[in-house]
Amino acid sequence: MMSSSPAPCSQHSSTWSISEESLRRYVEHASERSIQELLSAASDHASSRVGNGDDDDFDDGWKVVSMAHGLEISISKHKSSGSLHLFRSRCLLGSITPQQFISVATAIDAAKQWDPELVEARYIKDLEDNLSIIRLCFGDGSKHPFKNREFIVYERRETMDDGTLVVAVASLPKQIAAGLYPKQNRAIRGLLLQSGWVVEKLEDSSCMVTYVVQLDPAGWLPKWFVNRLNTKLVMIIENLKKLAQSIAIDGDVS
Repeated sequence: MMSSSPAPCSQHSSTWSISEESLRRYVEHASERSIQELLSAASDHASSRVGNGDDDDFDDGWKVVSMAHGLEISISKHKSSGSLHLFRSRCLLGSITPQQFISVATAIDAAKQWDPELVEARYIKDLEDNLSIIRLCFGDGSKHPFKNREFIVYERRETMDDGTLVVAVASLPKQIAAGLYPKQNRAIRGLLLQSGWVVEKLEDSSCMVTYVVQLDPAGWLPKWFVNRLNTKLVMIIENLKKLAQSIAIDGDVS
């Protein structure tokens, strides 16, 4: 039986040649794990008090570090990648359906509206109807640490039996990404270690949104600076909230 594992192009190569079927199988497996981790993060209801840094402040593995304007930001007790924190933000969105929010959050063409640092976002390959490979590019004009960074990620979209919408996004391993889409010019390829949305349907056409993110921009950056960046990244939910609210007023997006 032939192995479906990716094979190096050569003994000294930093890229892997991989068939589309092997790529699909790998991404399906990796994204399924991401989906389950996102659902777990959304189901852990952290304490409403803000912690002071002690281990006792963690509730169900999460510690609330900020609460303002209905947006709760927490960090995970468990650091799965060195000292880079895993962050979570949660927000109740009134009069916004899960479909309206996800339509905004996954719209490549609208990405620049809620992330002004983004220069280009485009699909590289569709593996399934709900599974895609995407390139995210930040140029020389972007602020540090996004300046001249790019990310090659998969995006998987699922609707659970109870109507909860889940979108998992994470980087491909660097060798697979390099073989699939060679690095452009002087771009530094960062790693989106884990990220995604869980949007739960509530009554009165409202929803609870959970966003999880863990990012390594790569290059020489202090770990504390990257962790502070991650804190800012979860604030993206506020920008998406405003965009989704405008859509809810102007009309539904299919």
